[in-house]
Amino acid sequence: MNSLKSTALEPAPGSLKGLPIGRQVAGLLPVYGLLILAVLLAIVFSLILPDTFPTWLNVRSILGDKAVVAMLSLAATVPMMTGKIDLTVGYGVVLWHILAISLQVGGVPWPVAVLLVLALGLVFGLLNGLLVEVAQIDSFIATLGTGTVTYAVALWWTGGRQVIGRLPHAFFELDIARVFGVPVPAFYVLGLAAVLWVVSVYTPLGRYLYAIGANPRASELNGIPTRRYVMLAFMVSGVITAFAGVILAARLRVGQASVGLEFLLPALVGAFLGSTTITPGRVNIWGTVVGVVILAIGISGIEQLGGAFWVEPAFNGATLLIAIGLAGWTGRRRVMARAVRPPGPAQGGR
Repeated sequence: MNSLKSTALEPAPGSLKGLPIGRQVAGLLPVYGLLILAVLLAIVFSLILPDTFPTWLNVRSILGDKAVVAMLSLAATVPMMTGKIDLTVGYGVVLWHILAISLQVGGVPWPVAVLLVLALGLVFGLLNGLLVEVAQIDSFIATLGTGTVTYAVALWWTGGRQVIGRLPHAFFELDIARVFGVPVPAFYVLGLAAVLWVVSVYTPLGRYLYAIGANPRASELNGIPTRRYVMLAFMVSGVITAFAGVILAARLRVGQASVGLEFLLPALVGAFLGSTTITPGRVNIWGTVVGVVILAIGISGIEQLGGAFWVEPAFNGATLLIAIGLAGWTGRRRVMARAVRPPGPAQGGR
């Protein structure tokens, strides 16, 4: 769990001024390296696949197809700020998209069905928070257990069959609508990321979450109610996961328990990979978005090159290992930098 700690390695504002260009580039590379890599990947695939990759159709496909993964990555990022991990982002989306369709098939109006699913996601997040903070179960174990139970409930609910019925077109618009030609799910991701970024960077709540992730005991001694905020983080994650399930339901138009689990690994990869950029060594919102973009570009390019069906999970797994390794490395660099930092004027002796 050390790779989840809130130990950012970005240079302090103004610390690079006056340094040689090479030193400035070296200082900024950990911050924007992943973003630069995304641009380079896009350029390389555009040169290799000029007829298919650098097209508006491909861009729209990437923006639409990866929106659910991006939302789940953002959902996983919130508990990670507190040093916890939420595996139910992959399991929960299975049940939530099934319920979103089942309720409508049962006669519930689609806006009410959506609100019910979001409310259930909130309650489910609260349950995870209670298990982690009150029952003191490790977050990995707790969310793995509740996630597995959730998947079992999805199997029981569907009986292993698809849930099919007449659904209103207005519900499909949640996924198929276009704004300036861009799939509307991309705007969901952008809006959600913007809100989470403002909260995490510019509000006391965000500072509390990062403080808890860095040192829970010190946070408690400073008067931060760590239990309350960790539970809140899981509740936010639950609501975002439920919303992702609603969008998935609007896209698939059928409910099936065999769909959803494949989102777990890329969602975690995006969150972990994001902790290596923008604010290296600390999970952050825009870093998570960049991480998902890297995955989307890489997988799209590989598939267009004729990659086999097993390429995507292999790419996700390898990227996860690299991301965790880089996150741990940047965190260790932060610790080493603190250890060798010369004492300030107040600490220096005569």
